[in-house]
Amino acid sequence: MNTEKTIEYNLIKRLIGLNYTYREDIHDKEALEQNFRQKFEQLNRVHLSDAEYNRLLEDIINSDVYVASKMLREVNTFIREDGTPLQYSLVNIRDWCKNEYEVVNQLRINTKNSFQRYDVILLVNGLPLVQIELKTLEVSPRRAMQQIVDYKNDIGNGFTNSLLCFMQLFIVSNQTHTCYFTNNNSLYFNFNADEQFLPVYYWADKDNHKITNLDAFTDEFLPKCKLGEMISRYMVLVASEQKLLIMRPYQIYAVKAIMSSVEENRGNGYIWHTTGSGKTLTSFKASTLLKENREIVKCLFVVDRKDLDRQTREEFNKFQENCVEENTNTESLVQRLESDDYADKVIVTTIQKLGIALNSNTKQNYKERLLPLKNKHLVFIFDECHRSQFKENHKAIKDFFPNAQLFGFTGTPIFEENAVYIQYNNEQGTYMTTKDVFENELHTYTITHAIEDKNVLRFHVDYFKPDEKKDITAEGTVKKQAIVETILSKHDAATNGRRFNAFLATSSINDAIEYYHLFKKTQKAKTDCEPLNIACVFTPPAEGNKDIMQMQEDLAQERQDNTVEPEKKKRALQEILKDYERQFEAHFTINDFDAYYQDVQKRIKDQQYSNKDYPHKNKIDITIVVDMLLTGFDSKYLNTLYVDKNLKYHNLIQAFSRTNRILNDTKPYGNILDFRGQQEAVDIAITRFSGVDVDKPRTIWLVDPAPTIVQKYKEAVTHLKDFMHSQDLECKPEEVYNLQGDDARIGFVNCFKEVQRYRTQLDQYTDISEEERTAIDNMLNEERLRGFRGAYLETAKQLKKQQDRTKEGENPQIENIDFEFVLFASALIDYDYIMELIARLSGGTTSKQKMTKEQIISLIKSSSNLLEERDDIIAYLDSLKEGVNGKTAKQIKEEYEIFKTEKYAKELLTIADKYNISAKALEAFVNEIIDRKIFDGEKLNDLLAPLNLGWRDRTKKELALMEDVTPLLKRLSAGQEISGLSAYDEKK
Repeated sequence: MNTEKTIEYNLIKRLIGLNYTYREDIHDKEALEQNFRQKFEQLNRVHLSDAEYNRLLEDIINSDVYVASKMLREVNTFIREDGTPLQYSLVNIRDWCKNEYEVVNQLRINTKNSFQRYDVILLVNGLPLVQIELKTLEVSPRRAMQQIVDYKNDIGNGFTNSLLCFMQLFIVSNQTHTCYFTNNNSLYFNFNADEQFLPVYYWADKDNHKITNLDAFTDEFLPKCKLGEMISRYMVLVASEQKLLIMRPYQIYAVKAIMSSVEENRGNGYIWHTTGSGKTLTSFKASTLLKENREIVKCLFVVDRKDLDRQTREEFNKFQENCVEENTNTESLVQRLESDDYADKVIVTTIQKLGIALNSNTKQNYKERLLPLKNKHLVFIFDECHRSQFKENHKAIKDFFPNAQLFGFTGTPIFEENAVYIQYNNEQGTYMTTKDVFENELHTYTITHAIEDKNVLRFHVDYFKPDEKKDITAEGTVKKQAIVETILSKHDAATNGRRFNAFLATSSINDAIEYYHLFKKTQKAKTDCEPLNIACVFTPPAEGNKDIMQMQEDLAQERQDNTVEPEKKKRALQEILKDYERQFEAHFTINDFDAYYQDVQKRIKDQQYSNKDYPHKNKIDITIVVDMLLTGFDSKYLNTLYVDKNLKYHNLIQAFSRTNRILNDTKPYGNILDFRGQQEAVDIAITRFSGVDVDKPRTIWLVDPAPTIVQKYKEAVTHLKDFMHSQDLECKPEEVYNLQGDDARIGFVNCFKEVQRYRTQLDQYTDISEEERTAIDNMLNEERLRGFRGAYLETAKQLKKQQDRTKEGENPQIENIDFEFVLFASALIDYDYIMELIARLSGGTTSKQKMTKEQIISLIKSSSNLLEERDDIIAYLDSLKEGVNGKTAKQIKEEYEIFKTEKYAKELLTIADKYNISAKALEAFVNEIIDRKIFDGEKLNDLLAPLNLGWRDRTKKELALMEDVTPLLKRLSAGQEISGLSAYDEKK
């Protein structure tokens, strides 16, 4: 078996073969800085005095990753001792191939709290830009990622106060599993239970085959010019969020294909990249790189709806500040097309504005004003070209700009079998496919690739069949009342206890209105259930309103529906808006429908916030739609689509794809509950849009049927029982606390984690039969399952403390555990819910659903949501006297907060007395840490200064004090990370 040392040696040898210079003399900060000085002076043809060089280091070293990364890519100014300015760059930014590439290993940079050593670092012109962390085969690369995060969280780490601040990429490998990710500020560089870990990438070839072997990855990704290109051209500094992105392989290949077509003027082309694959970033990068091409006069990014125009413009400006301006009307668009200003070279617009500009019949003579551009080399990039490519505006563009090149992006191309018949200028038209319009397929990344890469989720499709004939209409469809009842009964399961939200897709505006009323009426009658927040979105009759008319151009059903009884539609929408105002305190009228539409989208996305941070009453559980939102809308927190609408081909894939954005293990798949029995249409769409030669695309696209997961769950439960018996213990939650030694506890954690993983999946299946449900419960009933969850969390908490204290290589078994606390987080079991349960226990609410104190405590212990606060809530529950009645949830919350404040005050007083320090000073010390979420070692010194201790005694006292204070700090921070505190976990 290879050791880390051997893996490291082989990697360095391979890099030398790629013409890197191995600098075995660089092992510390001083040598690193001396080497950079030499490279800097050589590149900028200057000799700095020692004082100037030290001042330069002060200028360029910045703890802000974004600021340092920006400086890396720019020409900067330094004022020399004689007052003259020096224009300099840190690397050769014009030609990254001409930089010097070096490799160092075992670089050591110590901090106040720890000793940090880095396996392999790649230097570009003396600057450390890539760190490579290596592990042996038995160690999960995820632990290496955690190690990097821990290094960066350590107060005074090299990433904040040395040349390591310029780090761009981290690469992690155990030889067979190699991945990479970007450096970022702590806001975007974390590892927690609630969200997926920071975005991690795998390199792939042009045909989307992943390259994960370290040797192959090195040969493909790390050649000097290739690495320089990745950093300089295919990383994006997102100005509005102050963060770094790196493009995925398929995005890079698509951009290169467009650039190559333009440079060689090889005609038109299209990019087939599935929905959710980041087409906007790809098109942004293509546009900005084309901006640098002097042969190109203009690059236009064309969308077919006003909301997509706004969305795309915001995304482009997010990637680069003020990179595109808003074209409020056709006049502003024409002015930008006429402009020679470099800032107007990239333009985002709608196809409708472009069509008006090319219309000969306008009074403003736009077309005549654009004649100077007629024969120039323009590039048009069409977003979601499956929608916009068939409009007559498209033909006008091709006719007016004969030398233009047209490129289309689509997630669902138009093939012959799903082509839409059109006519141009009232002449007989032909069926136009994506290939007919854009000619060449430049790059493909289908949903099949994305699912296999885990960039989007698979689908679980439940074809609903009613139990009784009375629920079937004369036309053979399911009655709406039966559908509403089914949705209300299945929604909590489908959305993982309302952690996610859903769409209900309907066939017409009338159907949407009827559903809206049915939900109101049915929920009103169900007094024992927590009501769902229902919203409804459809366009009103246009009545000459150009914005609405433009919206409806791609909403065929809504446009048609609004021609029949328009006043009735308006009255229904007015009622919906009034209900919306009552629910959310947000006032809208039909005249500002677009503002309402934007607000609905925002509230759907607000599902990302916990109910404690953003109350459930402000969120939307189900949005009833007709055409709107079924294309182009993205939210990781939408996981379910209820379908009472006939869908096929690209429309089916687009609608389904609203649900399959990746989040974490609490969202294992996109949930589809189909009330129209459209299995044949689904199978046809899967086959047509797989796009790759696979025998059984259904097995890739669709999750295993319920019986398969039930069997896997059974095997996991059996494995748990066998493990407990192997420890001479019964398979009961209380026996977990009798496990002897770390090996046994680790064994339990690994066994039960699999039980919970399959249970999380099963809980979201909407098509499990009563027989299967009984079988699942017989394997491990709800009470016992909850008990095991609590035992898992308690055991994992203890092991996590040990893991935090374990030094690298000291205990590989402890080091390598991945606790996956997210599997135990329930959106429903949150602070508000628990307070409501306590209020019910005291008789302060009218709800009939009550739990005993013991059941509430069991519930709290079984969820990782309240991991840091659960001891305090349980202590409060135990303090409540029997027979205390009539407290509302609000009163319970207020009383609990007072209880908690008093409890913390007593704990602080006890700690202060124990260490003979001022209680007031200790309270101020703790409050400042909680407010700033930063532990400051100097403040700790100040706290202990009055004791006048020597260095040795003070260090001993400091460690003992922090051992008592750290658990309190973690509870007070409610699970939020405190920078620098991990140093004391490690010292325990």
